[in-house]
Amino acid sequence: MKKWIGFLMLILFTLPASSLAKESETADLKAAIIIDDFGGGIGGVRDFLEGEIPITAAVMPFTENSKKHAEWAYKNGIEVMVHLPMEPKRGKRSWLGPKPITVNLTTKEVKLRVYEAIKSVPHAVGINNHMGSRAVEDERIVRAIVEIAKEKNLYIVDSGTSPKSKFPEIAEELRVPLLKRDVFLDDISSSTYVRKQMIRLAKITEIKGTGIAIGHVGVTGKVCSAGIFQSLKEFDKRRIKIVPVSELFTDQLKQNLLPD
Repeated sequence: MKKWIGFLMLILFTLPASSLAKESETADLKAAIIIDDFGGGIGGVRDFLEGEIPITAAVMPFTENSKKHAEWAYKNGIEVMVHLPMEPKRGKRSWLGPKPITVNLTTKEVKLRVYEAIKSVPHAVGINNHMGSRAVEDERIVRAIVEIAKEKNLYIVDSGTSPKSKFPEIAEELRVPLLKRDVFLDDISSSTYVRKQMIRLAKITEIKGTGIAIGHVGVTGKVCSAGIFQSLKEFDKRRIKIVPVSELFTDQLKQNLLPD
């Protein structure tokens, strides 16, 4: 999968701009739905990994089910990401799980933990942060993570846990593909609320051309799955296609290649 994405990016950079423009004009709107906390949470896991919702699975590293959930997702054609635990400003240490990225680590230790995290989640083609409101504001920490992403040909999704995140500027500097989360789907555990947030995702996608939402397995997993499933007809009606996150990056590359 990683090699395929790298090859696709190479092809895109060599395509004539006129060809890209023609394809862009006829493309449907696209949104991605990332479901966090695979590897840890249990609620909704089967609903998402065996269901009909085309999600992207963000898997917590270093857990008993990290490999199992990543392999399960991959087997069913679901794109896999590393859900990298990072230090927050508030919250319980236990919420981070084993080997989180914390600001007291040396740069060498950060890189080692990122390498290990990628190794523990088979088939991952991207990274997003789990929590991390403190760590994402630390330029040294973020730079170490982005450097590994570049080396491993992984994209990054900034989960948007801090408005002062260093991910966008450092990813741009190092030319690593990055997008940011637009909507949290289940910060209130209610299928009605999830449907409301899905409509918000649809409206954002209609304005921007693409959109990214994040939901979760675990405590809100069943509710989140139900709310998303109940919203799919509305997305079809609006001609918004739900795609793996990597497909949004191919569109981003096309747009960047188009003449002003």
